[in-house]
Amino acid sequence: MVSKSASEGASRRTYIQHGVHVTEHRLQVPLDYSDPNGRQIELFAREVTLDKNGPNTDQPAIIFMQGGPGGRAPRPGDFNSGWIGEALKTHRVILMDERGTGLSTRLDSLTLSEFATVKDQVNYVKHFRADNMVRDAEVLRGEINAGKKWASLGQSYGGFINTSYLSLAPEGLSAVYYTGGLPGLVSIDEIYRRTYRATAARNEVYFKRYEADQQTLKDVLTHLDTHEEILPTGERLTSRRLRMLGLMLGTTTGFDQLHYFFEGPFVSVRGQKRLNTQFLDMVGRQLSQGDSPMYGVLHETIYAGATPALRGEATNWAAERLLAEVGSGISEGFAPAPDYRAESPVYLTGEHMYPLIYDEDPALAPMRELAHELAAFMDWEPVYNPEQLANNEVPGAAAVYFEDMFVPTDLSLQTAELAGIRTWVTNEYQHDGLRANGAAVFQHLQNLLED
Repeated sequence: MVSKSASEGASRRTYIQHGVHVTEHRLQVPLDYSDPNGRQIELFAREVTLDKNGPNTDQPAIIFMQGGPGGRAPRPGDFNSGWIGEALKTHRVILMDERGTGLSTRLDSLTLSEFATVKDQVNYVKHFRADNMVRDAEVLRGEINAGKKWASLGQSYGGFINTSYLSLAPEGLSAVYYTGGLPGLVSIDEIYRRTYRATAARNEVYFKRYEADQQTLKDVLTHLDTHEEILPTGERLTSRRLRMLGLMLGTTTGFDQLHYFFEGPFVSVRGQKRLNTQFLDMVGRQLSQGDSPMYGVLHETIYAGATPALRGEATNWAAERLLAEVGSGISEGFAPAPDYRAESPVYLTGEHMYPLIYDEDPALAPMRELAHELAAFMDWEPVYNPEQLANNEVPGAAAVYFEDMFVPTDLSLQTAELAGIRTWVTNEYQHDGLRANGAAVFQHLQNLLED
């Protein structure tokens, strides 16, 4: 069933999926909230409830903030499973495609091609930050929740959005839940020095478990520096880009999945050693940002000018810049051009975006100039307000993962203390605990808040 709401440009469609009532909402929101009558973009969200009669605003609601940036809202085959199934026992669940993702107005090379200049692209893209995602959520809350407060659950970058929500519109929240997403309120350099250290630690654990993979990795990297190997997406695979597989080290089953990449990467063809097609296919699918180009383009910008104290700072390719500290603050294992014959280990890199990917990934190459302009851009609006956070009255609970490779644990705990967020510090899960055992994680956070 499709119907129009009272709000201009808003529509909804309802259906039943595995006994769950689903309502799809589409509405128009301002690109720039300082110009509410200017350009509009589309916002999409699914509202899920066990009530057979459909949404009822008398039932509490919880909105989910997805990780990324650039991740669309979950699209499970069965809403009754995982954390959503657990949340449905007590809440209506709101799954919003954050601006730039999913069925909301998408951010990619195709949609950006309408702009005549890179400057125009920057002026458009700068509005796809956490602060405007909060404002979108507030419009949605007024549209589907009768303006009543709701809870928010933030996974990873979704927790950054939660923190922006607490800073800008705490009056809209009844509670906040975090899973691996309490941001540090410091510069990107301070954050990345920590994530490099955490990634080095994960490399050490991985290569202790799978010792032979270190030599296999060196063999593959040596081969890539001396032979042309083409990914199924058409581009040459380079050694530095291959090392970006290290992103897998930060997930619960990532070690084991990564090991499968290196259990047999080579094949002999007419006496010549080549990387086999299965290996290249696996690598291509893992490294491509075709599904979420917003992640690559905006990743460093989520840390830019995040607080009033940091305003006016450019990221200036922080991950690449900090490689100059290899051997001092940054482990030598991350050296961009290591000696593969040496006994010292070579590390895989983590959640660090390097300029090279905008030359090498076909999904990002059309946005190369934009990425460089964003790295130099300084006029960012702050997304967090530490003063407001220090006076926060919204109850909150957070899962802080002790070995988190992506969000530094010590900084998360500092932010939690500032905002009065209760914490559950655990090494039972990696950064993806909500995906690994969502029902248990969400239930634990609910109990923590109610205790």
